Amino acid sequence: MREQLERQQSWVYLGFICLGLMMGLIVPLLASSLEQLLWPLLGILLYATFTQIPLLHIKQSVTDKRFMAALLIGNFIIIPTLLGLLVLGVSVLGLPLSPPVIAGVLLVLLMPCTDWFITFTHLGKGDAARAVAATPLLLLIQMAALPVYLWLFLGGEWFQLTFSTDLLSAFAGLILLPLSLAWLTELAAKRSSAIKRSVGCLIYLPVPLLALVVFIIAASQVNSVLGLSHVLWQVVFIFIGFLVIAGLLGKTLGSLFKLPPASARTLAFSFGTRNSFVMLPIALTLPNGWQAAVVVIVFQSLVELFGMVALIRWVPSKLIPSQL
Repeated sequence: MREQLERQQSWVYLGFICLGLMMGLIVPLLASSLEQLLWPLLGILLYATFTQIPLLHIKQSVTDKRFMAALLIGNFIIIPTLLGLLVLGVSVLGLPLSPPVIAGVLLVLLMPCTDWFITFTHLGKGDAARAVAATPLLLLIQMAALPVYLWLFLGGEWFQLTFSTDLLSAFAGLILLPLSLAWLTELAAKRSSAIKRSVGCLIYLPVPLLALVVFIIAASQVNSVLGLSHVLWQVVFIFIGFLVIAGLLGKTLGSLFKLPPASARTLAFSFGTRNSFVMLPIALTLPNGWQAAVVVIVFQSLVELFGMVALIRWVPSKLIPSQL
């Protein structure tokens, strides 16, 4: 049931986004009243997601040094460098992308995914065991690296936004708190079979919870979505191009580090999947005038999910086959 739900999640999210847009247009007062449910839903969603990450096994994630080196270099050096060049290109060429839109692109593309990355690695014939082992380290590094990256790319204005009271409160309440609770839950599950069974039920929650989150965002941000329709056509090419580059980067680093095909595919799926809904709490705290970042992040997650449908076929059959 879980695998079937994850296979169809792209269509589930698209359907809920359309429903949210319709509600926001037809009954805007009801849609705006739903917004107060957004933060609790995000907190539960992130907790359910973090409980699936083996937080107690960080040491085990670095046993394959070649794979981890390739994974960290790709995610935290090469991809940020490429995004830095993108921001520079937008500035030099004078492309009509506003700072909030660029901030949304950076927020969502800088941080590697730590949840459905595992699912797509499995579906794309990668090494799911290595994907699971790598996720705790990926999560911890990105939490520390994000403010530094955004300060480097967006400058002092973003530095002030990053350390605003609202954003720090959201980071503590919606990321650090669920992460800590997930760690405590994992400790308790080691000692109690009943708790372990209860935690096992949480694997079914992320897809329906994220569907509700995008529904509320679409309903409450419908004016932003309609106002940004021309921008979405511009960033869609950035997001599609990113997926192609991610696959090629996985193949390249897999060859350079002499990794087996399954490990190279895992790199490709890690580089291609981004941590969109972990970045949502940060984007949602931005002040008036920056709401475009929220719309861009939700839009990227939809592009990514449909792109993964193509990648789970292209990567193992054409890009990184078992027999070269």
